[in-house]
Amino acid sequence: MFWVLLITAVCILVFIRLVVLFKDQINFFMTGQDKGFKFGEVVLLWKLAKEAELDEPSSLYMSVPTLNRAIAKIVADSQERGDESSEKTQEFIAKLYDYRTQIDLDHENHKGIESTKYLEKGQRLRIILRGSGVFMSEILSNGHDIIIRVPVKKGVRPLDGKEWVNRDVSVYLWRKGDAGYVFDTRVTNAEVFQGQSAIHLAHTNKLERAQKRKSVRGTCQIYAQLYFLDSDEPIYDEVEVTPGYTCLLEDISEDGALIRTGGKGQPNIRIKIQFDIDGKFIVMFGIVRAVEYNQKENQSRLHFECLHIETDMKNAILNFIYKDLSEEKKEVLDALAQTEEDEKEEKQGEVQAEPSAQEVLDSVKPVSDAETAALAAEITKEDESDAETISELSKDLDTLKRGL
Repeated sequence: MFWVLLITAVCILVFIRLVVLFKDQINFFMTGQDKGFKFGEVVLLWKLAKEAELDEPSSLYMSVPTLNRAIAKIVADSQERGDESSEKTQEFIAKLYDYRTQIDLDHENHKGIESTKYLEKGQRLRIILRGSGVFMSEILSNGHDIIIRVPVKKGVRPLDGKEWVNRDVSVYLWRKGDAGYVFDTRVTNAEVFQGQSAIHLAHTNKLERAQKRKSVRGTCQIYAQLYFLDSDEPIYDEVEVTPGYTCLLEDISEDGALIRTGGKGQPNIRIKIQFDIDGKFIVMFGIVRAVEYNQKENQSRLHFECLHIETDMKNAILNFIYKDLSEEKKEVLDALAQTEEDEKEEKQGEVQAEPSAQEVLDSVKPVSDAETAALAAEITKEDESDAETISELSKDLDTLKRGL
């Protein structure tokens, strides 16, 4: 009985050891079978994944660019062997293309991506290291980990790779043709990758859409005077000198405020408010977008959207808000702002890629005087030839008339 238990324990240990040693292969082959590929096809895909030196071979099943390279490799090899047109090769290539299309459709149906494993080489990143600000980097490789350049700030690398290891970071990015994303992760390693100083980021499936940067709101307790506007085109430089309705601003931003006032408010009413902030006189014109009415207290909270404010007054509000803003929130706003700049660069690049009418005209090579003269001579020669032809036809016509 003892020997049976011992042999069983040894077999279990050997099995566990084999599973650990061949974890990547087992995961790859199981994934391939689940995706509908035959065993022989999965063997070929494994070879391709190893030739591509993928840190995580299973990423072949998730990355369209990697699949594209695999298909190109299979086609090139089959052409070299001379069996490109064979039924077996064409069936396998068709299956790969069908699977590639399926990945594209899955991404489209999900309206984006949910895992960092789908991020591609060359993707620009904006990285927040708490207390140190916003850094820039880009992806060098995406496999078992995300390998990125050691991040820089304003062109300078204040921290070397080892100083990033085991630090938690927030990563913001604009994915070309898609949307902005954000995820939290940890730096797991630092190395020299393909001759460049690099760090590793752990993968996560919690890749979330980054919201467009909104104006920052600051809580406050500021009394103001509220006035109803009769005209859709108010006089913006007009200041009210008579008292209006006294109200309380509970939060404020450059493009609006939350206003508490007595009575039941009405939405879609045009108003303006006047108040002082840090000794600066402010006038904001806008509209009440929504109302929260507290019947018990007979008070309303008006969600006010500012449609016009002078620049110096806007700056005074921003100064009031930012002086009390936490460093962490400033870093997030900076990262979002930089990500929006990446988006703008992409869109500007798309516009510049299409030549304007003026560029097309400018690209036309001007005709020299010699070329103009040669062209004129050719036209004259053709005109003379046409004239001779017409003269001969006229003579033939006269001859025909006389015969009749």
